Amino acid sequence: MLAKYIGRRLLYSIPGLIGITIIIFLALRILPGDPLAILYGEGGRENLTAADIAEIKRQLGIDRPLYIQYADWMKDVFTGKMGESFWRGDSVSELIIRRGPLTAEIAVVAVLVSWIIGLPVGILGAIKQNSMADYISRFLTIIFLAVPSFWVAILVVVVSLLAFNYRPPLGIIQIWEDPFTNLQIVLAPGIVLGLATSAYIARMARTTLLEVIRDDYVRTARAKGLPERLVVLRHALRNALLPVLTLSGVLFGLLLGGSVAVETAFTVPGLGTALVQAFTERDFVVVQNLVLLYGIIFVFVNLSIDLMYAVLDPRIRYD
Repeated sequence: MLAKYIGRRLLYSIPGLIGITIIIFLALRILPGDPLAILYGEGGRENLTAADIAEIKRQLGIDRPLYIQYADWMKDVFTGKMGESFWRGDSVSELIIRRGPLTAEIAVVAVLVSWIIGLPVGILGAIKQNSMADYISRFLTIIFLAVPSFWVAILVVVVSLLAFNYRPPLGIIQIWEDPFTNLQIVLAPGIVLGLATSAYIARMARTTLLEVIRDDYVRTARAKGLPERLVVLRHALRNALLPVLTLSGVLFGLLLGGSVAVETAFTVPGLGTALVQAFTERDFVVVQNLVLLYGIIFVFVNLSIDLMYAVLDPRIRYD
């Protein structure tokens, strides 16, 4: 039954992924700007003859009808080639292999930080409802919700430079090459993103826990004489985590989008930085494949979260 459910969910996700490919494909070609002007500059493009322009467009593959370009892209995706960058000549698959681990590490750090900070704050606010601790936690969550993560990232960079004369390492350094240097690269962006998402986790955890602790089975556990700590952690929190897990899946999509700005602020050479650079250069192949990759990751993360429901709540069955 579980395999059938997974297959059905993956099947349902196909129209959404196809929609993503169509939207990003058309958007990149509708936006103003000429790739040749970016490649050669306005002055350089004017010196090109019509034959030169036609030959360059043929080499870039943008002289064909749109439906043929889209079909060729889909063929490359299904064969795993994913094409090559217009300007640098390296393949998109190599770009993902080289830069993807840094973005993945930042996302993992951000998720851990959001749960480590957000979940205890939410639990404290629910247990100590309308106390001073609850008011302080709610005030802090509002602050972190209101402040953009990229602004916090710029502030951290400026303060680190001016106050401590500290500059994070530059370049692509993987964790298996130099763990300490790699940690310096990904830790600050991960914490900045994690602080922003921890506010959502805290508010959701507080709201759902307040609802659960008023249920009959929680009152029964208290009546049996169980300590309040066990009542909350063993009984109430387990059911209260289901909406928090759902929110975490949505927030993971925000982390992927937010990593673009934060990586740029910290000059981390991850996929977010590559996406910004490719979009500026109108590098169609790179932008298309990276956005599609983000969509695929988002689908699988949400599927994994749905499967975790059965672990937390045995009443859930995937028939």
